[in-house]
Amino acid sequence: MKYLHTMVRVRDIDASLRFYCEGLGLREVRRMENPKGKYTLVFLAAPDSPEAEIELTYNWDSTEDYGSARNFGHLAFRVEDIYATCQRLLDMGCTIHRPPRDGHMAFVRSPDLISVELLQDGHLPPQEPWASMPNTGSW
Repeated sequence: MKYLHTMVRVRDIDASLRFYCEGLGLREVRRMENPKGKYTLVFLAAPDSPEAEIELTYNWDSTEDYGSARNFGHLAFRVEDIYATCQRLLDMGCTIHRPPRDGHMAFVRSPDLISVELLQDGHLPPQEPWASMPNTGSW
């Protein structure tokens, strides 16, 4: 397993970049603008830890009050076998909130309700029971 990034929702992208880059010394690694989805993703990393990133998510025109829970998005981990990982978690009594229907991505929640994204290292072909399993709750 390899740690990938932590996502944080931000209300003001410029103020956030100033804080993280100028204030903390992180650097912008890459940026993705999605006009259709109306959001911007900015990935930041510390100069001495480029493999561990923070993903700033800015939802355009959002008036949602993130409060103290919605501002933190998720932890993300790359796994060798997403089906085996999800099955292990399911066997432990965890709910697979977003099953790996595509053989690539799933979401679960920690006991503290922290959303955790699982990403397959590469892609696996869709496989049952995951391919037809519905989403459960929110992640």
